[in-house]
Amino acid sequence: MKFKYASISSGSCGNCHYINYKDTSLLVDSGLSGKKTQENLNSLNIDPKSINGILITHEHKDHIKGAGILSRRFDLPIYANEKTWSAMEKDLGKINDKNIKIINNNKNFDIKDIQIKSFEINHDAIDPVGYTFFNGKDKIGFITDVGLITDHVKENILGSKLVVLESNHDEEMLKIGPYPYYLKKRVLSKLGHLSNTQAGNFAAELVKAGAKNILLAHLSGENNFPALAFETVKQILFEKGIKVNEDFSMAVLKRQESSCLYEI
Repeated sequence: MKFKYASISSGSCGNCHYINYKDTSLLVDSGLSGKKTQENLNSLNIDPKSINGILITHEHKDHIKGAGILSRRFDLPIYANEKTWSAMEKDLGKINDKNIKIINNNKNFDIKDIQIKSFEINHDAIDPVGYTFFNGKDKIGFITDVGLITDHVKENILGSKLVVLESNHDEEMLKIGPYPYYLKKRVLSKLGHLSNTQAGNFAAELVKAGAKNILLAHLSGENNFPALAFETVKQILFEKGIKVNEDFSMAVLKRQESSCLYEI
């Protein structure tokens, strides 16, 4: 059996990702409406009733919008650390007590066939995390909405076969773009978002550590576009002696559409 992964959506309009191994299916975040999430899952022939739980990275609306709806509709547990639960609970609506699952950062836990670990990341949320998923053989790494690649992030992500990696903005587009100054400053900060250049430099480390698939995620609609993100990262990798589609595969995740279903 292999891991399966698909992006249901990726961007400030809403983030949601699907991971499956054997009889275990999970969502990471649920930032689209419940209706749109179901439509995108159905487009991949994924039955929403097969989902076993929703893992939340942080409390921002583009990561939790549909979580409460899906939990009530399909009786799904929602997993998040204690601070994130406190910050998002009012926005989720009523959740059945048995579906409130509080997890601890930096400790492994299992949901059926998949071992999971959350770990702290830099972002302007109360206690944001990335995730790794392990099936006893292969690892998937998930890091989006992050302003800085720390040693702690590297310790957790390196060695993943597939990595969902933020490539939010082009720095020059952001600097001359329409955002107000305070928002530009936030995005560029250590608590903001990764640029294409930052993503490219970390992608090189990931490939050297064994990554076979890198999926560029959470692209800004105002300060980036898919071809620019892809070519910027590709060029950085080429300068470091790494060739896309020879040494590994890379793609850009769409903002409101599901991706293909990847297997590793």
